[in-house]
Amino acid sequence: MIKRTKIASAVNIAVATSLSAGVWVSTNAIAADETAKVERIEVTGSRIQRQDMETASPVTVIDAAAIKAEGFTSVDQMLQVQTSMAGAAVGSSTNNGADGVAQVDLRGMGSQRTLVLLNGRRMVNSGSGADSSVDLNSIPVAMIARVEILKDGASAVYGSDAIAGVVNIITKKDFEGFQFDFNGSGTDKGDGENGDVSALYGFNTDGGNYTFGAAYSDRRGVIQGDRDWTEPGYSSFIPTGSLGGKVQDANGNWVKRSTGYDYTQDSFYQTPNERRSLFANMTQELGNDVVLTADAIYTNRRSNQQMAAQPADLWLNVCGAAGVQVGAPCITLDSAMIVGGIAANKEGLVNYRRRTNDVGPRIYTQDTDTWRLSTGLAGTLDVHTGMNWDLTYTYGKNQAKTAVKNSINANDMAVSVYANQAAWFSGAPLTQQMIDAISYAEEAKGGNEQQTLSAGLNGELFDLSAGAVGFALGAEYRRENGFYMPDEVVIAGESTSAQQDPTNGNYDVISIFQEVSVPFTDKLTGEFALRLDDYSTFGKATTWKIGLTYTATDDLMVRTVAATGFRAPSVSELYGGNSGSFDYLEDPWGNAQDPQILVNRTSDPELQPEESESYTAGLVYSPSYLDGMSVTLDYWRFKVSNAIARMDTQAGLDACFAGDISACETFNIGADGNLDNLTNALTNVGTQDTSGIDLNLAYNFEGLGLEWKINNDITYLVKFEQDGEDYTGTIDGNFGAYARVRNNFSVSAGQDDWSVMYFNRYIGGMTDLAEGTDVDSIIYHNIAGTYHLNDMTSVSLGIKNFTDEKPVTVSNGSDGGTVPEVYDTIGRTIYGGVTVKF
Repeated sequence: MIKRTKIASAVNIAVATSLSAGVWVSTNAIAADETAKVERIEVTGSRIQRQDMETASPVTVIDAAAIKAEGFTSVDQMLQVQTSMAGAAVGSSTNNGADGVAQVDLRGMGSQRTLVLLNGRRMVNSGSGADSSVDLNSIPVAMIARVEILKDGASAVYGSDAIAGVVNIITKKDFEGFQFDFNGSGTDKGDGENGDVSALYGFNTDGGNYTFGAAYSDRRGVIQGDRDWTEPGYSSFIPTGSLGGKVQDANGNWVKRSTGYDYTQDSFYQTPNERRSLFANMTQELGNDVVLTADAIYTNRRSNQQMAAQPADLWLNVCGAAGVQVGAPCITLDSAMIVGGIAANKEGLVNYRRRTNDVGPRIYTQDTDTWRLSTGLAGTLDVHTGMNWDLTYTYGKNQAKTAVKNSINANDMAVSVYANQAAWFSGAPLTQQMIDAISYAEEAKGGNEQQTLSAGLNGELFDLSAGAVGFALGAEYRRENGFYMPDEVVIAGESTSAQQDPTNGNYDVISIFQEVSVPFTDKLTGEFALRLDDYSTFGKATTWKIGLTYTATDDLMVRTVAATGFRAPSVSELYGGNSGSFDYLEDPWGNAQDPQILVNRTSDPELQPEESESYTAGLVYSPSYLDGMSVTLDYWRFKVSNAIARMDTQAGLDACFAGDISACETFNIGADGNLDNLTNALTNVGTQDTSGIDLNLAYNFEGLGLEWKINNDITYLVKFEQDGEDYTGTIDGNFGAYARVRNNFSVSAGQDDWSVMYFNRYIGGMTDLAEGTDVDSIIYHNIAGTYHLNDMTSVSLGIKNFTDEKPVTVSNGSDGGTVPEVYDTIGRTIYGGVTVKF
């Protein structure tokens, strides 16, 4: 029998029971005195099996009921509303450049610095190919029992990528019977429909359980222009075309362009997504204290995004101009053009731009498959000493086919323009023959593969006066593969988009790790971890962790952790080759003909790992005079050095122009400012330094004949600096949001068969990074209710963004004049669901 404090009970009950629907709950949310015999369990952030959830690291737990009550249909939606998130993780609202993936960005430090686990083991990276993060779309909500968010650096336990923390997704196990779930939602504007259906079946055997599930979801799109708050996004690329910056008026005169093209009429706020998933879990005792476990998952994602028709930017030879070779294809400037001021530059070229609406909008499509199988054996070496062993193997694979319909071949378009000058320059619609001659469907493929084999031993070493010394040690082998093959037209540099090389590579790592938990006294416990990783690419990395918990009273526990971490370079960062990018830059020599200058972005096989230091300190308080209340307060700080990043291209141009020869060599700038081979390579030059405070208050009580649950999470950002720039309290389309204050509040009341809930989510005011102006704070209100019709059937209904708050305007927003990854851009949404279990 183990006598536990109120704090220990609070932590254990919060995880062991079904958490209250619709309330964000920390691991210390419920308090109750109890004396019980507790089975040893594994806690996120440690491999030591222990009797209590008490650890030095802060962990937040969200259960399936909370996910359903809030109407979340994907894992990324649920994670991104947590106050511990920042930046702008891509997801359902990202229309440009995400290829339909959904990611998590803990502390805003980058998705590649948050490790995602499935049942405590690594999930394969996934997306369009050679990816550095997990696509959360590959994990269906229907299979989730709970999600545990470790808000502390954990490289000493899990290895690479756990710099900012860990998201551990725990699947449903030990299920018996049938369960069917039907959920749907849509906006009050008549669009953005979501629907999902799932089935779960499980049965017990003699010494085992087998659980199977299937899920299907369908998310429809929302066009930006269909919202009255959308600010038009004008572009200089117009459907009628412009020559030398001039357009023809109704009288055929060439005049300066006065209007642009509003691309928001063709772009999504919510991107369409269709997913099909199968999953299974099994546990079977084999005898002699040996247990076989396995879990499997398969997900197919078919998603698409839509953007305005391809903008084509050509530099055309002018017949007879100096610098144009005799016999080269060229255009003839007629008298109207000359009168209008259209003339060749010193190189004999004139710029022609056209939004190719005749061809149609760019439609990006993805068809991805992700598999994962993990199996393990575990047993006991000695029942009396409690020594346990485990052996696991995990295999994950992701493959993707991506396409961009209505792409433009720049070479073919130039040929067509030279051959049909009158048709192109008149601004009239193109013929179908011309459309077919310049357009094509861009196709690419890619994938990722991961294999992990690990073995471990854990148990108790010996007893001290305050208790047993727990330990865990083990070894692991992991191999990562990734590739991405762009379309042949893109590889050849013949597309109107930038040239890109293929990516293909792999690496492997051998790891040895150990942990020890030492009860120095009845009140003070130490946690120590050490890990050695040996990579085939850069060599060795050693990380450590020291944690302390001090139970000052039965009501108060103090905790702290200091740790080091690292992130190994990904396949794309090591072997990505060249990927062109048209960046807005100022040419100090004045040679560039366009503000968008082509920069060759290259990878580097000699990259070294990122390094980090993290520190957390806090307390857990469960007052004995107020049963049901729990408070956690934690200070955190993360520092990253040697971060893999690119140097400032503009600063490099300016330095080279000022005479810095090394800058010219670094950026591959030629004599007299020749920028034909301007290059910016990945290197270990970046830094991050961020800190803040997390406060959680949970209070569960009975009053007025009802059961009440109140929860409040607040994160205060003290500082976020990256590469020497301070982003604290700012928002920008390129970097996302780093609000000083983010707060989530929820309250629910219910009895017997029903409950009602109210939530609100607050994002504090910020500074517009581009203009330095103030951006208002915003608060979203959600309401929901659940009713159990009988023992078999329950129904739920809710409204998100009840007051239909408009997104805040951001001058340098990533889309629609705002940042859709931060603010709700689709408006009031009504959702509901039915669960049938028998």
